Amino acid sequence: MLEKILKMIRKMWVIWVMMLLWWPTTSSNVKPGCQEKCGDVSVPFPFGIDNLYCAKNESFLLKCNRSKTPATLMFGENIATLNISIEEGIVVASIDSAMRCYNESGLMQETIFDQSIDLGGGLFRFSDTRNKLTAFGCDTLAGMGDWNGSFVSFCGSFCSDNRSVSMNITGDSCSGIGCCQTPLPKSLNSLNITLDTIENHKQCWKFNKCDYAFLADESFDISEFRQSLERRQMMKSNITIEWVAKEETCEAGKNSPDYACGRDARCVYSKNGQGYRCLCNEGFRGNPYLPEGCEDFNECEEPENYPCEGTCKNTLGNYTCSCPLGMRGDGKVGCQGYRILTIAAVAGATIFVVIIGVLAFIAFKQKKKERNFFENGGMILKNQRVRIFSEAELAKATKNYDTSQFLGEGAYGFVYKGVLPDKTQVAVKKSKEVDKTQINQEFQREIGIVSQINHKNIVKLLGLCLETKVPILVYEFISNGTLSHHIHDKRSRLLKTWKNRLKIAAEIALALDYFHCLANPPIIHGDVKSANILLDENGTAKVSDFGTSVLISPGQNLMVSKVQGTFGYLDPEYLMTGILTEKSDVYSFGVVLVELLMGMKPGSCVSYGKNINMIQYFMSSLENNSLNQVLGFEVSDDDAEMEEIEEVAELAKRCLSSSVKRPSMQEVAEELVRLKRLNYNFSAQQNNEETAKLLGESSFSNLEITQQDTHSVNLSEIDNYSDSI
Repeated sequence: MLEKILKMIRKMWVIWVMMLLWWPTTSSNVKPGCQEKCGDVSVPFPFGIDNLYCAKNESFLLKCNRSKTPATLMFGENIATLNISIEEGIVVASIDSAMRCYNESGLMQETIFDQSIDLGGGLFRFSDTRNKLTAFGCDTLAGMGDWNGSFVSFCGSFCSDNRSVSMNITGDSCSGIGCCQTPLPKSLNSLNITLDTIENHKQCWKFNKCDYAFLADESFDISEFRQSLERRQMMKSNITIEWVAKEETCEAGKNSPDYACGRDARCVYSKNGQGYRCLCNEGFRGNPYLPEGCEDFNECEEPENYPCEGTCKNTLGNYTCSCPLGMRGDGKVGCQGYRILTIAAVAGATIFVVIIGVLAFIAFKQKKKERNFFENGGMILKNQRVRIFSEAELAKATKNYDTSQFLGEGAYGFVYKGVLPDKTQVAVKKSKEVDKTQINQEFQREIGIVSQINHKNIVKLLGLCLETKVPILVYEFISNGTLSHHIHDKRSRLLKTWKNRLKIAAEIALALDYFHCLANPPIIHGDVKSANILLDENGTAKVSDFGTSVLISPGQNLMVSKVQGTFGYLDPEYLMTGILTEKSDVYSFGVVLVELLMGMKPGSCVSYGKNINMIQYFMSSLENNSLNQVLGFEVSDDDAEMEEIEEVAELAKRCLSSSVKRPSMQEVAEELVRLKRLNYNFSAQQNNEETAKLLGESSFSNLEITQQDTHSVNLSEIDNYSDSI
């Protein structure tokens, strides 16, 4: 009886062991009963570990070295495998680099190591797209070739000075300075890597003791590797090996009895591997090399990868997506229409909300306009000479701010051309600061002051719209563009003669003199430049753009927290100290004078022995008495005209000197008006018909505006649209 029981126990034990050996693992990547991992590396079929049964053939049989922790998967004898990919058909492995070290005597024989790799049968090739031969050193030649001697390739690495390799390498690429790289040919399954030197490291052994050469794949990090160059030890790198199931075409493989691809798998040919490998068909996942390795998966469980706007249903190798009731189209791409329940729910709510919304919007809009009008000082400003526009008037004038009416973008707003009902053309400026909550009393007073400026050489503010959160400014429209445009556009004829240039310079000076001396309180413009001088149809200059202008008390200077203006025109002393004075405008005007004389841009450089800017070039021409050679326009043969030009040049030189030596704007204006009169008188002698007109020119505008309180405020909202024309 006991013997029968023991026999039964032995039979059950054998059955249990057999079940363990043949029972499928939880993964579908290996054959039943085979080990899936070696250490941390998964080993999918057609690869196998230790047992030939687990691999497709001997070429795919790998060894698992369990003497280390964790265990190491070995490809061949000395190549540690890090990863195997079925989808990409690659093996990522780690190899030692070729190495040689040097001292003052030359090559250290004990450090010589040349790398030699054989991938065995024809199923494995070095990846020609992911691997590169890489070498580091300062007197280094790295060579590679296959075992058959069918190809040889080299790259050289040298250093530019007596610095280490890591200091010679710049960035994350090898350019031949400190390191070099060269690609591999296709279909390479064996490789010898060697190192050599040209001068035996005689000049560089102190700072470059060792050279290295190795294959490196796309994961190689140059910046990380160069940190360990000085350790004088063997280094490792990752390589990518491509593999195929068999060295034949897909057509030949499908007709072969040992075709490697399983059910629901497709064949893909590899040019580098000279053979085919397998991939699961669309809609299937798994191991395509196992007979039933490719399995259908449920796309509906992965909406981020397989979108569906309706009802999702999984099918074999695919999925369907039906649009909701009341909608049509392909749910995978997008359904058109609306759900019936949604339509019913939304219809009633929409009608109610629309009615309430329209009524509320009308009331809110009206209340908002009234609040903005009072907050923007409407009660005060409506009694000034400035015109008050409604928001609707300006929207109509600008065709609702249509892009066809867009003139440009100023420092603080967008400018549009508008036409009023009386056919008057205007420039309408909408502020960018749409989130501003209120306009303070100082700003209201500034609006009142600027609205009273009435000088023929200053762009006039025609009106305001106070119904918006930030007032909309309406300026007179100047049709002939900017002075900068006419100076630098060679096609322009407006500045062909010195007479016109002198006239414009005098008009600008008169406007700035008005700001400094006749306005009450005085105004510092703060951004005088040719782009802020507009010219009307008669060629009359109009100063514009008050975005950086400030009001000051007479004789007062202003310390600013942020320097504003245009580089090239800014006063150097203002840049250094942050103190804005009337002399800052004088300096900027001096730059404009030089620009009128030379026809150059302030930021441009000229080759004059060495690169110098426009101002330096101008000063040099005065010192060398070569002013006539740098003028940007044609000068008549008359000596009197050249004398006038030289006087203006000297005036510009004084404007560009230190602030204590600069003339006031009044002195500049008087001098230019005097020269202008002389020029006109001379022209009158040649053309009596123009005498009456020329003798009628006035020197200064005597318009003066007053204000009870004198203090400094910011005119950031009153800038003009000159940059936009």
